[in-house]
Order: sequence, then structure tokens, then C-alpha cells
Amino acid sequence: MSTIIRRVRQEDWAQVREIRLDALRDPVAAIAFLETHEQAAARPDEFWQGRATGAAEGSAVAQFVAEEADGRWLGTVSVLVERPGGPGALEGDVIEVEQAHIVAVYVRPEARGTGLAPDLIRAARDWAWSLADPRIERVRLFVHEDNARAEAMYVKAGFEHTGVALPVPGGVPGREIELAVLRG
Repeated sequence: MSTIIRRVRQEDWAQVREIRLDALRDPVAAIAFLETHEQAAARPDEFWQGRATGAAEGSAVAQFVAEEADGRWLGTVSVLVERPGGPGALEGDVIEVEQAHIVAVYVRPEARGTGLAPDLIRAARDWAWSLADPRIERVRLFVHEDNARAEAMYVKAGFEHTGVALPVPGGVPGREIELAVLRG
């Protein structure tokens, strides 16, 4: 596979929608995403256009994709900047330092086990470390306690358990486990 990792562009909005909907159809989506396929599919084109624009140009969020030479997207990851005192990702979540939060990690089944997921995560992490304002002190993510494959990949990519475990929103059974990597 000849794959490049790049930040999404504003004009990629239809592909942003397509890969999100594909991710939500994946059998592990129920424990990997906090949204259903039906919820995402009901969103209008304007939502996806705004999402792509923000992820392409903003300094508070970025989305990266793994793109094959033929233009097909094999995976994606998003990263959000979180500031102290701001809203956390989950109920009970407390943000104490300037940090980035990796979300929406997805690799198509045919590309799993190829090293693509760590490459996507590295791109998101590097983008966060490159920010001057705010200066990111840690990069974190949450993984469902039943998603052992993803958890192992995150640990292999350098993330460590923080000891934080929060309930999954919406009454879904289980806990979300926080992993993080500190600057330096």
C-alpha cells in the first residue's frame, strides 16, 4: 500500500461523511464511538461541510486521513484541543492542563494490523505538539474497557494508563479508560 497521512481539506466534506458513516457501521462501533450510524446519517450536508472546514483550518481541532494513491481513505483520526476549565469529554472529566484529545480513530478492516493506526495517531499527536498557543502539555484519549485490541495499540503507540475511568455516556454499560502521553 502506498499511503499518505494528511490533514483533511475543506472540499473533503463528502469523504469525511463517508468514512464516519463507514466507521459507525463497523461491528466495534458500539464501543468505539459515542454516536450511532442513524444519528450521523441524519445530519445535513451543511453539518459535514462545517465539520470538514473546522478540521481543515482550525487550531482547536484537526482531522487526519490515511489516503491511498487512488484517493481512497483507509483511516482517520481527529484531535481536539482542550483547555483547563473547559468542558470535558465525559461526565466527571476534569481538564487541568492544556491538552489535546484524540478521538474518532478508525481504520478500515482491510488496513488493520498494517501500522496505519499508529501512523494516524502520531500525526494527530505531532500536530498537537506543534501548537504554540496553547502549548499542549499532554495528549490523551479514552478507550472502552472492552476494546482490548485498541487499548493494546494505544499502549504500543506510547500512551500510558492514567488511572482515570469514567462511565460511558448515555447509559451504555461499561467504562471509558483514559490513556495519555506527556510532553517531553
